[in-house]
Amino acid sequence: MRCVIARFPFDLSKSEVLATMKDVEPEPVTGGEYVIIGRRNYPAKQVGAVITRQDRRDFTSGEVTRAMTRLGFTCRSAQEPAPQQPLAPVENASALLGGPVPGPVAPEA
Repeated sequence: MRCVIARFPFDLSKSEVLATMKDVEPEPVTGGEYVIIGRRNYPAKQVGAVITRQDRRDFTSGEVTRAMTRLGFTCRSAQEPAPQQPLAPVENASALLGGPVPGPVAPEA
């Protein structure tokens, strides 16, 4: 698939990205956007630098995540909250009314 990163066109495929990133140790994700490749989370800038061989200052993480999403990879933002379990209707109503959220009921002795 043809992708443009830092004003340069690249012909990338998912298998090429997987092969390129296979032996690369992921840097810590401290913030910003990241790409999930296999079972690892890579910062978007690291992925862009490895696959394009360009300096990280030449492109944005948005360009990389857009290209990786089009190739079928999952991209996330480290600032977005993790998905939460939906509340049960009673817990939701209690939370909306400002009351205590009921927890598990202890058996009576």
